[in-house]
Amino acid sequence: MTNISLNPAALGYASAKPATKPGAAESGNALFGQAVQDFATTLQQGEQTAMAAMTGNADPHALVQALAQTELAVEAAVTVRDKVVEAYQEILRMPV
Repeated sequence: MTNISLNPAALGYASAKPATKPGAAESGNALFGQAVQDFATTLQQGEQTAMAAMTGNADPHALVQALAQTELAVEAAVTVRDKVVEAYQEILRMPV
């Protein structure tokens, strides 16, 4: 019987460490879900504070702070969206 040696590339591939740990996608999805939830909570709190300020039940300083936090959250979301669109466009430019 003859011994068949494996291709060096196949041996290298078999011995390489995985690029991601098993379950990394699930934790990434959970992290993204938490970020979306935090964004929605920030927007809801800003809206509630604005409504309370309109009825005279909130401090104007609290309104300014809530609006600043909401503005920061929206700017962060827009920045992330722009980066995702930019990455998608870069993928489309890649030769097949």
